[in-house]
Amino acid sequence: MSLRFQVTFDCHGPEALASFWAEALGYVEAPPPAGFADWDAFLASAGVPEADRDSASLLVDPDGDGPSLFFQRVPETHTGKNPLHLDIRTATELAGEERMAALERRAAELVGLGATRVTRVEPATNGMHRGFIVMRDPEQNKFCLD
Repeated sequence: MSLRFQVTFDCHGPEALASFWAEALGYVEAPPPAGFADWDAFLASAGVPEADRDSASLLVDPDGDGPSLFFQRVPETHTGKNPLHLDIRTATELAGEERMAALERRAAELVGLGATRVTRVEPATNGMHRGFIVMRDPEQNKFCLD
């Protein structure tokens, strides 16, 4: 039995946040149900008011390997530390300055998409980690470039 799971983001703007993560991870919007040209047509047929059509968004890995990502609108504001965060595996095959340069390039790309850089953690001299960059997505959810 294969284990399938979905990661759910509580957020204020599902379409915008899904767009950020689609670019960050190379994911795509899930296709609409059979018989519908797009999600808007499906939601209209289901009687969902236009004002509520940005209440959720679903992304999938185009290769079918990774988990789906579901973004749902919630009224509350995110406060405190994330109990869970994503690590974007950016330069796993690299080490030292070459690795950190690759992480810096990816960080700059994601800042251009609306992310915020938090801190750079240099490689540990004791071998505990190879260095990473802590960031926040456009709704301030923490993630790391690793």
